Amino acid sequence: MAKTVLTPQSEDFPRWYQDVVAKAELADNGPVRGTMVIRPYGYAIWERMQADMDRRIKEAGARNAYFPLFIPESYLSREAEHVEGFSPELAVVTHAGGKELEEKVVVRPTSETVIGEYMAKWTQSYRDLPLLLNQWANVVRWELRPRIFLRTSEFLWQEGHTAHATEEDARLYAKRIHEEVYAPFMREMLAMPVVLGRKTKRERFAGATNTLALEGMMRDGKALQMGTSHELGQNFAKAFDITYLSEQGRQETCWTTSWGSSTRLLGGLIMGHGDDHGLRVPPRLAPVQALVMVVKDGEGVVEAARQVVADLLTRGVRAELDARVDTPFGRRAVDAELKGIPLRVEVGPRDLAEGSVTVARRIAGGKSSVPLGGVVDTVTAALDEDHDALYAAALAHRDTNTAAVSTIEEAAEAARTGWATIPWSTLGEQGESLLAESAVTVRCLTMPDGTVPTSESDDGVLAVVGRAY
Repeated sequence: MAKTVLTPQSEDFPRWYQDVVAKAELADNGPVRGTMVIRPYGYAIWERMQADMDRRIKEAGARNAYFPLFIPESYLSREAEHVEGFSPELAVVTHAGGKELEEKVVVRPTSETVIGEYMAKWTQSYRDLPLLLNQWANVVRWELRPRIFLRTSEFLWQEGHTAHATEEDARLYAKRIHEEVYAPFMREMLAMPVVLGRKTKRERFAGATNTLALEGMMRDGKALQMGTSHELGQNFAKAFDITYLSEQGRQETCWTTSWGSSTRLLGGLIMGHGDDHGLRVPPRLAPVQALVMVVKDGEGVVEAARQVVADLLTRGVRAELDARVDTPFGRRAVDAELKGIPLRVEVGPRDLAEGSVTVARRIAGGKSSVPLGGVVDTVTAALDEDHDALYAAALAHRDTNTAAVSTIEEAAEAARTGWATIPWSTLGEQGESLLAESAVTVRCLTMPDGTVPTSESDDGVLAVVGRAY
């Protein structure tokens, strides 16, 4: 590995995070406090996330639509618990076109209300159900303590909204998104082991009857909520009169769900896999899987490097050429490590004279000399191995830093450096409040076998507790 240019994680984890964001050219602070500029490399990673997530969402039957950024303030007030939950974070427009508006307009913090208004227009009969919608958009939630990707006043996300004829159908769809869309995306694409569970009443989404969550452990032992899927019961349907004529000819109220994941996933990627040399991007996610680098110019070197790129592209590897010999090789190698590019193929005059190249692996570490004719097979095998190794390392880190405890005091102590699991029957709402006094929260409720409990009162329910972002 090249000499690190980052603050070590063990010395100052928040500073390390900021260093990676800046030096890997992922994002920059925006001109308004709490906003961010996502740089091309950071956005390329987001595009890869977005494309894979979008595919999975469509396979689950949802279709994309787009709804307005501006929402009448009166819409939010129709669902009291919802507006109360979001009120401190709202950005409100009072003037436009040089005049004071007759009704204040809220800049979208989430879209349950405006989508609910149109679901009511589009749902007339049981034949119109289920109505399964998703939108890719930006949202605004005013943050007092912003941090790029983790908490910004504006961020990008997908938000799904569905209407169903029965409570059971809505519950099963929220569960399907949780278990068949989000969980495999995070495990397979992000190489991120996540705990699936349900939120307690205290942590539930404002206006929901149940919130299903996916929690990932970061390198500093804190939790990051990676995505959520909510059962909204009939709360929004009653507020927005989302009804349908049943097969029996009766007017019935729909049951709705909402679910979302955001650019917070980029923060999870950095903190879940990064090391003291920078980002480590899972090979399946990486915009560039193999960077073919010309070490120094020489007869036939650039041409050989171009051929390696072409051969890799033919085999489906996302490869790029770096022939910037006017920039010192060491600097280029450090930049590639900072950006977490999984593999570097280094092509120089000396190696080429021997009919070989050097392959450097970002995740496994180390370099090896590989015959030029075998480089494609070596690269494709290494990409698969390193993706699996990254997941295994993250899982081992989580397991090592999760303690099974039996008392609230032990849970608080374990949460200083990682997570604790404690029987919910032991902790309960009172214990949850006690832990909250020291900034420790119940991340989710889960079963010992990793499945999701149907209710808080199920036998054997465990609370996963820890500090969180």
